[in-house]
Amino acid sequence: MARLFFGLLLTVFVFAYGCVSTPVRFTTDEIKGFPIEIQEKIIKGEVALGMTTQQVRYAWGSPNSIRTLEPMDGKQREEWIYTTAGIFENRRLFFVDGKLFYVIPDSERTTKQE
Repeated sequence: MARLFFGLLLTVFVFAYGCVSTPVRFTTDEIKGFPIEIQEKIIKGEVALGMTTQQVRYAWGSPNSIRTLEPMDGKQREEWIYTTAGIFENRRLFFVDGKLFYVIPDSERTTKQE
């Protein structure tokens, strides 16, 4: 019985891992127009404050959900939510006028652009 349980557990783990593995999000041609520093971050799967929504999408893929927030001082605002397994909220990114402004939580995969 224990062998069956561990076999089932292993199958579920392998299936879940396969579902969250990162697919190719961009081609070299798509990012070649960005500054080298941004290209390197995209390739590493990192985001940095000041990146555009397109650059973040190339780095992390599409968010699980996008909320359009009320404009502030005439500036468009959006909240992008990335989740794990479609359930657990892991990262919330806030954009102002199409640029990454703030990340909650500020994980180690987020760096400040210099």
